[in-house]
Parts: sequence; C-alpha cells; structure tokens
Amino acid sequence: MVTVRDVARESGVSISTVSRALAEPERVAPETRDRVVAVANRLGYRPNRAASGLRAGRTGALGLVVPDLENPYFASVTKGVQARARQTGHAVFVVDAGEDPALETELVTGLRSQTDGLVLCSPRAAEADLEAARDAPVVLVNLRHDGVPSVSSDDAHGVVLAVEHLRALGHRRVAYVGGPDRSWSDARRRAGLDAARERYPDVETVTVGSFRPRVEGGRAAADLVVASGATAVLAYNDLVALGLVARLRERGVDVPRDLSVVGFDDTFVATLATPPLTTVRTDLARLGARAVDRLVAVLGTRRPSGSDGDPAAAPTASPDDVLPVELVVRDSTTLAPTSELSVPPR
Repeated sequence: MVTVRDVARESGVSISTVSRALAEPERVAPETRDRVVAVANRLGYRPNRAASGLRAGRTGALGLVVPDLENPYFASVTKGVQARARQTGHAVFVVDAGEDPALETELVTGLRSQTDGLVLCSPRAAEADLEAARDAPVVLVNLRHDGVPSVSSDDAHGVVLAVEHLRALGHRRVAYVGGPDRSWSDARRRAGLDAARERYPDVETVTVGSFRPRVEGGRAAADLVVASGATAVLAYNDLVALGLVARLRERGVDVPRDLSVVGFDDTFVATLATPPLTTVRTDLARLGARAVDRLVAVLGTRRPSGSDGDPAAAPTASPDDVLPVELVVRDSTTLAPTSELSVPPR
C-alpha cells in the first residue's frame, strides 16, 4: 500500500509538505504542489480524508447550493465545482433549491454543520442564506454582498458586446427579455443595457418585463417582443432564447430573417437550437472551479474549531473575482430587416 512517506520520498519533500499540497494546495508553491500531485497520481496514493479531517477538525466536504439543476447553466457550474473539489481533495454535497428561496435557506442551514464551507450559486434569498450560514466560510457565485468573497462573470460587459454586435448588423431597436425580479444577474444585465445606451445612443433598447429563466419564460415574452417593434432581442439566458424562437416560429416570424435573437451563457443548448444561438459566453466550469479555489483559500485562513488563536482570520485577497465574457456569433443573428415586421395576430 502506498503511503504518504512514499510520496514524500519520490517528490523530494517532507511529509508535511505532501499533506499541505494535497489538503491545502494554496499554501504550497505551485511548482512543488504540481510535482507532489503528479507523484501521488503516478503511485496511486489516496489519502485518508476521514482521518485527516478528524485531526484538523474538519469534514473534508464542501456544500454547493444551486437554484435549479435542470437549468444547464447550474449543471455546468456544478461540474466545475465537483472537478476542482476532487483536485483539492474535497467531497461535495450538492443540493437543489428548486427556485424556492425558503427551501434554499433551509438547505443552507442543514449543510452548515455537515461541511467545511459553502458555495452559494446565485441564491434568491441572499440575506437569509448568509444569516443561516453565519460563521461558516462562504463564497458567492453571481452575487455580491459586503465582505463575502464572490465569483461572477462580467454580465454587464456581455450585454454591451451583444448590443454592439446587433448595432453593427444595422439593428436600431433592441428588446431585452429580463429574468426573475430578485436575480442579481438580471440586475447586472440591465446595468449593461444602461451602459450600452450611453455608448450607442443611436440604438434604442427596450425592456420587456421579468420572466422565469426557462423555456416557458421565453414563450411568454415572445408576443410582447413582437409588439415592441424591435428587430432584435437579447434574452436573459439561452433557455429563454429557445422559448422565444419556438413561439416566434409558431407566429410565422423567421429567426433571424425577421428578428435576430441573442442568448446568454452559451450553455450546451445554444448549439442544439435551430438556428444555433448567438450568445454571450461564460466559461461556466471555470466559474465553478474558481469558486472552489476561493473557498479553499478562505478555509486556509481559518483555524479549525477548538484551536488556539483567531478562529476566523479574514482572507487578504480581494473579495470579488470577475471572469471575462465573450460573444459567440452563430446563426440566430443577421442584418436588420429592411421593412417593418408585420405579423398577423393569433
């Protein structure tokens, strides 16, 4: 059986360095950490997480709370969290709140005692969730709260990129189909609309309400988009965009000839759509991985319960981590129509 001594000998480092490299990788120089991990993998070493967790006063598990695992956005982020957690030697408890803020807070309360820290992914009940997770290490995904580390994508800039693209195609009236009222991401997209209006005053942007972040939400918004007189529409996410395209097709509106459609997030459904969606891309797996890195860093600055000294030293890194976005152009956008869209009512 391969032991930690074998890994230390092969790596040319001490046993304590091997333990830190596998359990708290942020505390080890990258070159040393990579060498230790490579040797451990080559030898087939598997540390006893339960024993090390007991010694450190920790569980060796992280908690992840998501609103809806059926949404491909959260499924992709979850995969990123799980993959990175495995690399850092942590298990992950994933819970789905079903878009229910009250249930979300209840789940946070339950996970608090079973895990070393929590990743809250786009929570709908931020204040209640953070109160439920009081004193537990927390990292937020696509949400910001004073003093709490967070990871997000630059959604506001993504909206500007989308409007810039549509403007270049000749569109001068662009609709936005919003997401849930309490969504922080939706607020960032609307901030992006404000920035786009300021940068491109010749493009009129109109908002078309707030809708569920699912296909049904897009279907419900489609008739309002047609009535707005817009020649292009930016959807809250790719699922909403799919619903828009489906309902527009039923009304005899061709996408993109009559109306260009832009999604958001570049989830796998964007390439399955007909036509494939132009969309704002975020590396969702990287977003999840970065959240784990932030949480592991926070754990490294906190002493386990029962140890001497400051029980919760704050991390020195900036609390906000913003990932870049890019526009992926596919077939759902084209030149603005030369005549006004006329669709018979149904």
